[in-house]
Amino acid sequence: MSFTKLTAGEALPNMPARFADGVIRWRWLIVVASVVLTVLAASGGRFLKMNNDYKVFFSEDNPQLQEFEQLQRTYTKVDNILFAVVPPDDNAFSANTLAAVEELTERAWQLPYSLRVDSVTNFQHTLARGDNLVVQDLVEGAANYRRAELERVKQIALNEPALAGKRVNAEGSVVGLNVTFQLPDESMDAGPEAVAAARALMADIEEKYDVQVRATGTVMLFNAFFESSMNDMGTLVPLMYAVILLITFVLLRSVIATFATTVVIVFSTLTAMGSAGHIGIQLTPPSSAATTIIMTLAVADSIHILVTLFGGMRQGLGKIEALRESIRVNLGPVFLTSLTTAVGFLSMNFSDALPFRDLGNITAIGVMAAFVFSVALLPALIAILPVRARDKKKETAIDRAIDRLGDFIVLRHKPVLLVVVLASVTLLALIPLNTLDDNFVTYFDESTSFRQDTDFINDNLSGIYQVQYSLDSGRNNGVSDPEFLSKVHGFTEWLRGQPEVRHVNTISDTFHRLNKSLHADNPEYYRLPKNPDLAAQYLLLYELSLPYGLDMNNQLNVSKSSTQVVVTLKDMPSATLREFSERGTQWLQNNTGIDAHGVGPAIMFAYIAERNIKNMLMGTFLAVLIIAMLITLALRSLRLGALSLIPTLLPAGLSFGFWGVLVGEVNVAVSMVAGMALGIVVDDTVHFLSKYQRARRERGLDTEGAIRYAFSSVGVAILVTSIILMAGFIVLAQSSFGMNSKMAILTAITLFFALLAVFSLLPSLLLLERRSEQERAKTTLSTGSEDEDYVRNLA
Repeated sequence: MSFTKLTAGEALPNMPARFADGVIRWRWLIVVASVVLTVLAASGGRFLKMNNDYKVFFSEDNPQLQEFEQLQRTYTKVDNILFAVVPPDDNAFSANTLAAVEELTERAWQLPYSLRVDSVTNFQHTLARGDNLVVQDLVEGAANYRRAELERVKQIALNEPALAGKRVNAEGSVVGLNVTFQLPDESMDAGPEAVAAARALMADIEEKYDVQVRATGTVMLFNAFFESSMNDMGTLVPLMYAVILLITFVLLRSVIATFATTVVIVFSTLTAMGSAGHIGIQLTPPSSAATTIIMTLAVADSIHILVTLFGGMRQGLGKIEALRESIRVNLGPVFLTSLTTAVGFLSMNFSDALPFRDLGNITAIGVMAAFVFSVALLPALIAILPVRARDKKKETAIDRAIDRLGDFIVLRHKPVLLVVVLASVTLLALIPLNTLDDNFVTYFDESTSFRQDTDFINDNLSGIYQVQYSLDSGRNNGVSDPEFLSKVHGFTEWLRGQPEVRHVNTISDTFHRLNKSLHADNPEYYRLPKNPDLAAQYLLLYELSLPYGLDMNNQLNVSKSSTQVVVTLKDMPSATLREFSERGTQWLQNNTGIDAHGVGPAIMFAYIAERNIKNMLMGTFLAVLIIAMLITLALRSLRLGALSLIPTLLPAGLSFGFWGVLVGEVNVAVSMVAGMALGIVVDDTVHFLSKYQRARRERGLDTEGAIRYAFSSVGVAILVTSIILMAGFIVLAQSSFGMNSKMAILTAITLFFALLAVFSLLPSLLLLERRSEQERAKTTLSTGSEDEDYVRNLA
């Protein structure tokens, strides 16, 4: 690494010089002030709360959320826990298993916030006794049932449309129980409280009856969000510290420098998270990842200061003199990279998902805090503490390797550029291999209990993906109109014929069963009633016979003008789910004239990636314009500002091309990477171009010399920070929450391509562009239309 003292003709620019002198002079005051400001900011941590509601991923104007909430206001809520009881002998209709389900059903009513419990045992079975309609629980006192009674219950359950494929599987080996909850909207503790009580109940039933009980559902889903966040904060943050500090120490070989870097990381993280509490941000699984991202970015700023410092000390400068020079050459680039990084993360405010907006805002605060601590607190600590540079006046192996790389690029820039262009075109051509897809179950690693139970229930009992259609008859009490019921039945039959459908819950089945029961259980009358008055009487009689808590509010609205058809689906990609929902809407319009859209949590997640990408394109485009303007103003060169966009934008495109081959699925988290990574990858470009331009202006070097100087002066820092950044995101990739892990993996890939671009593409473009100008200038000189001084300057 080349590093020379400043001569009298290379006077320090006023502002960086004064700032450097001020930091060194007032170092003790800066340390105390930093501690005080950090404590004040961190005090906001007491206001931080964890929001574990899955609806937080959707903005208030999200059309799918609006339709879903309207449906929940019309009918009962669908927040649920679906239990699956698995007997060891695969016989769900043994006396022991049914007794377990019966007790689980009874005790589930006592779970916090439970609203309704539906199971095989409390299914309201109808039958005729003379002229009377009898409505009663299908199972009562199962522990005393004999073989004939057990077989009767089994046959009814396996042939009843409301139960088969939903509460019992076709083999009769697994039975289910669904608990619907009325969770308070503002409570952050209600979900975990309900889940804790449900798990205690499951454990008790398992021990008492020697069966296995599994659970899934929306309540379990958003509790899994909460648990994943807590797990990540308890495991990934300590691991992140260990990885960063280890890499920092190995590369810098200085305990004091590692300690100072740790202080910057801790202070930046505390400032960001505390500020989030002050401004009312609630933590979610995605936004809680800000902690590890800030840690990674904070150490990157510090590395640039420290690498330049140790480089100067190895070349013979004293600590204070080297520190002053390090601040001078890095203050502008570090500020610019911090600002552009913050802009990149702030572009996440265009996201439709609030957690990602919060992630962007918290990280932006942390990035700017890291800048302040890196250029003020870090130098102040270095000025106070005893710091030595190892191997004075001797280049390290990394220094020599970087210098050789610079020489190679200068001498072979055309072949290098050709290889980079060909590889880039190939990877960019692979971008269409990506498909927009989102699956909230796959957000969770297979090691989590939620994922294991959900996969089991999906494979062995019933699908957990539901689409709800609200069919409106157009008038009060219209649901009992035979003409309307015929439309509902037609839609039901069409749905059951679709390959994606596992079960359909519909009021038309109830009318079929009532008509049969009120005709002495004659199977020939298992059809819809034809008389509207008679159908209305059937419904009234049935409702009056239902016990408290098992009314028809989950299927009918208050005025009985509309009914809800709930479709349970197989596990499928979100694109297929969107297509199915729209297919159902289209069938209704074409065949019944009813306008109804499929809604539900699965549908909401199915649309969010597509909606989010459209919004983020706008945010990313705006961020690109702002970043390009900032670089142009900072470097005072429109040419370099425009040139910087190529190695800044290209890595994201290359990473998505590589992702198309590696994974091929772009979910809501992955769709955020382009905007988020934009601000990070520009750091390397800014540092390289700033050193290149300094060599041209202050040292009078030609293009080749300036490129070699940039490699020599900042190449090591770029390499070190890139390694640390990639290591940080690789640690985050170990998260059990798929949104965070996939986002981290793609970001790490983008950072790798950014490192390659700044070490190969950028210098090659500088050389190619400069020589093109020289050739044009020589041609102009030969025609006599320009003066010789201009051409000499270009040469």
